[in-house]
Amino acid sequence: MGSQRENPSDNEAQAPVASHAGAQPASPPALQAASQSAASIAPIPRRKLGHEVQERLLAEIRSGHFPVGSLLPSERELMARMGVGRPAVREGLQALERMGLISIVHGEGARVQPLSADSVISQISASAVHLLSGDRQLLEQLKDARLAFEVAMARTAAMRASDEDIATLRAALDAHRASLGDPVRFLETDLALHKTIAVVSGNPVYVAVSQALLHWLQNFYEDLVRAPGAEAVTVVEHGRIVECIARQDPDGAERAVREHLTRANQRYHSGAIESTPRASDSGDAGHEPAALS
Repeated sequence: MGSQRENPSDNEAQAPVASHAGAQPASPPALQAASQSAASIAPIPRRKLGHEVQERLLAEIRSGHFPVGSLLPSERELMARMGVGRPAVREGLQALERMGLISIVHGEGARVQPLSADSVISQISASAVHLLSGDRQLLEQLKDARLAFEVAMARTAAMRASDEDIATLRAALDAHRASLGDPVRFLETDLALHKTIAVVSGNPVYVAVSQALLHWLQNFYEDLVRAPGAEAVTVVEHGRIVECIARQDPDGAERAVREHLTRANQRYHSGAIESTPRASDSGDAGHEPAALS
């Protein structure tokens, strides 16, 4: 029994442990860093198969594999290629259609569509109207943004207008003036005149954004625009803008737009219509230059 001898080295190795009974062994710095790094890695979110189908087809369209005008593979082909079911394929295609990238025609399939500023902006119109309807401050900010936008558009139109453009503008103004007394037609010709100014600017972004802004604001201000006397004021103010563009006077066009939209915004606030400017100010007689106030 006494023949067993203790190994001194074993006692020395165990001594520190005995002297610190219950203590946790210190972790090496590298291990601590690895643990912190692992804790900071966010989990990968689960994604619906329809989203994957959408992204893969979007990548193919962007790369030019499916150019504008081409047909995408049939639903059955996409199911086989991607290894997913029909619901996922349809969900992905419908998402692309909402983006304006494809059109889906029953019996024909999904065809890649050309994108334009107008088609892109139209995708957000319903959401924009919903957003504006619940936020009065945002609505006021949109009016401020529209003023800056319309000023830039009118200045550009004044610098670029050709004789043909000027004739087209005056024809649009005449149609606008002739619609007095017909509220529905008046709003149509109002929008048409603004669109004509945007077209004259030569910038398709102006066309798309101008129409979108007017559409969004029309949802809130239609009744006020139709108030008695408002139509006559609007026609006179539009006449001033058109004549400044016809004179290729960007500074005059800017002033006319600022005065028009400032007065319009004041009417929107108060619901009151200012006194109608003199008919002679509109440049009616022989399209003479408008006298700016």
